[in-house]
Amino acid sequence: NLSLLVLLAGHQCVSGDTDILLPPEFSQHNGTLYASCKMRPSSSLPEDLPKVYGQVLFKQELQGKLQVLFQFSGFPATEDLPQPRAVHIHQYGDLSQGCDSTGGHYNPNGVNHPNHPGDFGNFVPQQGKVSDQRESEATLFGGLSVIGRAVVVHEGVDDLGLGGDTGSLMHGNAGPRLACCVIGMSSSSLIAPGWECANG
Repeated sequence: NLSLLVLLAGHQCVSGDTDILLPPEFSQHNGTLYASCKMRPSSSLPEDLPKVYGQVLFKQELQGKLQVLFQFSGFPATEDLPQPRAVHIHQYGDLSQGCDSTGGHYNPNGVNHPNHPGDFGNFVPQQGKVSDQRESEATLFGGLSVIGRAVVVHEGVDDLGLGGDTGSLMHGNAGPRLACCVIGMSSSSLIAPGWECANG
């Protein structure tokens, strides 16, 4: 089938229990995939909520865990006790209605929150900013890749599934969506400078 051959051209295939089709960036970046997500306030955000900007950077080797770097600003800088803010990967990279059109949590295995691969938990801003690194069960590889899905910053705290109601087991009752972005494949140039600082 000619169309199939054209589709496969430029991709590598790794044999195993299931064959994983790898994008050309895998070999271009020496066996590592990189992705990025430019965070912006939701277009449907009420005026009284903070406007959050920043980026989320992703780095993963084929057999390794996904490393995620979070860099946000725009939270209230004068709070004596900064409010933790929840961050999750959502199902759709659809920003047509602001962050409200990104769907629910990305939940490919049909399990309860907080066991979704993109449940990052809570982040506590310092002087209105977040700079943090986490390891994730999400992946950039294969059919369950999060490329093309969205990262959402919420106004409230993720109750980590301990809230005792249905919402807690779906989304942690994290409240309105402040900001979001769509995860896209990137070069390593965005990530290398910040990564060294995060690990340093």
